[in-house]
Amino acid sequence: MTTAPGRTGSGAEASHAATGHYRWIVVALLFTAMVINYVDRQALGLLKADLTAEFGWSETDYADLIFWFQCAYAIAYLAWGRIIDRIGSRFGFGIAFAIWQVGHMATAAATSFGGFIASRVVLGLGEGGAFPAGIKSVAEWFPKKERALATGLFNAGTNIGAIVTPLLIPALTLAFGWQMTFIITGLMGLIWLPIWVLVYRRPREHSKVSAAELAHIESDPADPVDKVPWTRLLGYRETWAYAIGKFLIDPIWWMFLFWLPDFLGKRHGLDLKTFGPPLVAIYLLSDVGSVGGGWLSSRFMKMGWSINRARKTTMLICALLAVPVAGASLASNLWVAVLIIGVATAAHQGFSANLYTLPSDVFPRSAVGSVIGIGGMLGAVGGMVFSKYIGGVLEDLGTYTPIFIVAASAYLLALLVVHILTPRMEPVKL
Repeated sequence: MTTAPGRTGSGAEASHAATGHYRWIVVALLFTAMVINYVDRQALGLLKADLTAEFGWSETDYADLIFWFQCAYAIAYLAWGRIIDRIGSRFGFGIAFAIWQVGHMATAAATSFGGFIASRVVLGLGEGGAFPAGIKSVAEWFPKKERALATGLFNAGTNIGAIVTPLLIPALTLAFGWQMTFIITGLMGLIWLPIWVLVYRRPREHSKVSAAELAHIESDPADPVDKVPWTRLLGYRETWAYAIGKFLIDPIWWMFLFWLPDFLGKRHGLDLKTFGPPLVAIYLLSDVGSVGGGWLSSRFMKMGWSINRARKTTMLICALLAVPVAGASLASNLWVAVLIIGVATAAHQGFSANLYTLPSDVFPRSAVGSVIGIGGMLGAVGGMVFSKYIGGVLEDLGTYTPIFIVAASAYLLALLVVHILTPRMEPVKL
C-alpha cells in the first residue's frame, strides 16, 4: 500500500502505531451540521398552532407546506448526490448549506401561503444536499467496519437538533416573535459554513492525517475511480434495496418530525410553552437509537459476523422495537405515550444508520453519492405521499391511530425488501 506524499511508513508499520483520530473531527463537523439542519427543518412544526391561528391554515394546508418542502427535497437529493460525486463534499456541502440557510431565514418574510411555500421550497433544495454529502464524507474518511458507527454518530445530530428546537424556538418566539426567530437561528447557523470550508479535505490531501490513520482509512480494497452514470445505477438491485427501504421508512420520520407537536397538543393538551420536556425525552431516546444501532452492527462485525448478518440482525431488532408505536395514540398517559414514541424514534434511527451504510457497503466510493441521492429522492417522494395521507386522515377522522399503525409496520416491510433484493450484501461489480 502506498502512503500519501510527505508521509512515511508502510501499512504494516502503521498498524502497530497509534491510528490517529482526525477522522472523528470530520464526524463532529457533520454532527453539528445536522443539528442546524433539524433546527431549521423542525421550527415550522413547533409553530404550527400559532401560524395556523394567525393565517387560518387547515390540516391539508399544513400538509401541503410539508408536501412542497419534500417535493423540493426529493428533486434536490437526487441532484446533490450527483453534484457531490463530481465536485466533492467540501464545496458541495458548503453550497447546499448556504442555500438552506437562505430558505430558512426567508420564512421570516412570508406574509401569504405562497410565501411560506416558496421559503420551504428553497429550504428543501438546500437540505437535500446534507445527507448525500455526509454519507460521501463518511465513505471517504472511514473503512467499512466503522462506517455504521460514524454514520450513527453524525446522524445523532438530527436528534440533538430535534432536542434543541423545542427548547430554543419557543423561547425565541415568546421573546422576539416568530419572524425574528427564523432570522436569529439562521444567522447562528451560518457560523458553521466557513469552518467546514477551511477544515474539510479528503484524507490524502489533509496535512493533519498521519500515515497510520491514512492506512486505517484506506484498509479496505481499493475502489474503481471511474464515475458511474446514475442512470446505470438504476439497473442494480442493490440500488433499489436502498431506495425502496428509504421510501418506506423516511415518511415515518417526517411524520414524527412535523406532526409530533400537533399530536401532543391535540391528544395531551400541550402548547408552545409545554412541548419542551416530552419532545426532549423523545429525541434523547432517538439519540440512543442512532448511536446504538451503528454501534451494534459494528460490534457484531468485530465479533466476526459478515456485513450482511450484522446489518440485517441490527435492523430486525430495530424493526421489532418500532411495532408498539401502533398503540401510541391510545395511551391516555402523556409519559407512556412519550416512552412508546421515543422507543419507535430510537428504532427508526438505529434502522436508518444501518440502511444508510448499504450504498457504501456494496458500491465503490465513486458511486455512493449518486445511490444516496436516488434513495433520498424516493424517500422524499414517500414522504410527500404520506403527508397527503396524514392531512386527509386528520381532516376527515381527527385521529392519529391509522397513522401510527402504518408507522409500526413500515420497518419490517423495509427489511423484507432489503433482504429480498440484497440477500448477501456483496460488493457490486460495475
